[in-house]
Amino acid sequence: MSSRAGGARAFSCALLVATVAVLGALQMTAGGTAANQRGGADDAARALAGAIDIHVHSLPDDRPRSIDGIDVAKLSHARGMRAIVLKNHYESTAGLVYIVRKLVPDMEVFGGIDLNLTVGGINPAAVEHMTRVSGGWGRVVWMPTFDAENQVRFSKENRPFVTVSRGDDLVPEVKQVIALIAKHNLVLATGHSASREGLMMLREGRRQGVQHMVVTHAMNPPVAMTVAQMQEAAKLGAFIEFTGSSLANPDADARMSRFADAIRKIGPEFCILSSDLGQQGNPLPPDGFGAFLMALGGKGFTAQEVDRMAKQNPARLLGLP
Repeated sequence: MSSRAGGARAFSCALLVATVAVLGALQMTAGGTAANQRGGADDAARALAGAIDIHVHSLPDDRPRSIDGIDVAKLSHARGMRAIVLKNHYESTAGLVYIVRKLVPDMEVFGGIDLNLTVGGINPAAVEHMTRVSGGWGRVVWMPTFDAENQVRFSKENRPFVTVSRGDDLVPEVKQVIALIAKHNLVLATGHSASREGLMMLREGRRQGVQHMVVTHAMNPPVAMTVAQMQEAAKLGAFIEFTGSSLANPDADARMSRFADAIRKIGPEFCILSSDLGQQGNPLPPDGFGAFLMALGGKGFTAQEVDRMAKQNPARLLGLP
């Protein structure tokens, strides 16, 4: 057997093991969440059919990931999903997506750029370049994430960071990037900025006519928006992102309860569900995403409400019909 065939067989076995593990988790989610989930594998398949995950990490990267961009697109297509967005904290994924789409032509795949130090921070030229990459599949502009001033201070690190605001105003470069987002009809994602900074970006985005905006994992640290702030963000025209990540953590049920309470106060019509998966050791993105959708169903959301947050709303964000 060739090394390539052996690698393919190993990958297939890994997918089978991951799938069995996730379907088992749907019956045994921490804290009893899965006790209320109805139908197990069939319901998970229905929930994923046509779903869109706007937050997928993959190889190539500078840190361990569970799957590469080509294989996660293939797996997502096999699970019946409609689209995914590939995210990398340190380089644009627009070029990767061009290749992925050639190899997985029946899957909608999009990329974007994180404005961290490796791309020059808040760099309008980098955003403009992304829009010119072959295919035009670079769709999302994340404001700084791991290198955001808010993230670095939260993590108590002593290293360079990217500043997005001074006092009560955004720095000029942020406004320039927002202008490009409006010009090219891209998605403005707030990244790991402080909650007040995220709201400043959304106000500027609305002022400049940005049509597609999302608050990046709004309830997660270091963003940690309050319900009132998320409600304000929704009024400014932004979607609020809730990321499932791994449900194997001990606090998973409590986290799902917090999410469910916030979503009810904001309204599912303003919310987007995503996985934020791809980390080595966590479920593969589509499988973890399916488990997340099922977990929220177990918190009392109807199939129609989950579909709104996992299918219709992300389609609107990405400008899909």
